[in-house]
Amino acid sequence: MRLTVLSVMNGGMCMKIGFIGAGKVGVSLGKYLTERGVRVVGYYSRTYQSALEAAKFTNTRAYDKISFLVEDSDAIFLAVPDRMISVVWEQLKLLPIENKIISHFSGSLSSAVFSDISRYHAYGYSIHPLFAVSDRYNSYKELSNSYFTIEGSPEKIGEIRQIFEKMGNKICIISAKDKVKYHAAAAIASNLVVGLIDLSEKLLMECGFERDEAGDALAPIVWGNIKHILNNGVVEALTGPIERGDADTIKKHLATISGNDRETYIAVSRQVLEVAKRKNKDRDYSKIEEILK
Repeated sequence: MRLTVLSVMNGGMCMKIGFIGAGKVGVSLGKYLTERGVRVVGYYSRTYQSALEAAKFTNTRAYDKISFLVEDSDAIFLAVPDRMISVVWEQLKLLPIENKIISHFSGSLSSAVFSDISRYHAYGYSIHPLFAVSDRYNSYKELSNSYFTIEGSPEKIGEIRQIFEKMGNKICIISAKDKVKYHAAAAIASNLVVGLIDLSEKLLMECGFERDEAGDALAPIVWGNIKHILNNGVVEALTGPIERGDADTIKKHLATISGNDRETYIAVSRQVLEVAKRKNKDRDYSKIEEILK
């Protein structure tokens, strides 16, 4: 069904945004934008039912044809899996997209995925919240504290930046060549931390803890460390045997673990050692360096 919409002024800007994709990311960001007065025209999705559900939740429109959404939008946001971005782009290239903003939300892909976009007189971007969107209907409530990174064509990047800054988000503009490194940084702070805590729980279980007990036991030290890092930075937050130069304790740790667990301990300890050196510039860490070779 053809739907006609009117633009709404937003902080001096007039932009209508359409979403392609109605999963966790699309629904969360759409809700976040609409809750703050940004004009989202609606959703087109692989199934019309998912577009309807997203539209109902965000009080917008469901589109059964991608061409109708494109016509009604000044900016088209692709909230689809990474492997589908280029597929959707091939469809968009066949439509009238002149002067439109085309963006995706992939953490690892840059705007270069929109190949030859200048030929179509459109503007390509990647926008990414430094936040793990885990829930289709609740994650939007936490996006106000998130940094957003933006990368892409210089012509309209200021307009996109203004949308998020007016909602109170902090913005970092990055280059396309740094997008994968940026994603690696996010993965280390988010996904890889899960692996480290899982390893801690595993070692506690080997000491007789039940899985739930291990999680409960680690919670205070995990929360306390994270708060200290966020409040004071990694250098001031660092404590423990590496920081104090306790080579004997590190030897004992390594003697109790083996295989991949031991390799993980050594790899992470090398990074921690670099932080320790920044904290204690006059301390001799040569014994620990030798142990961690």
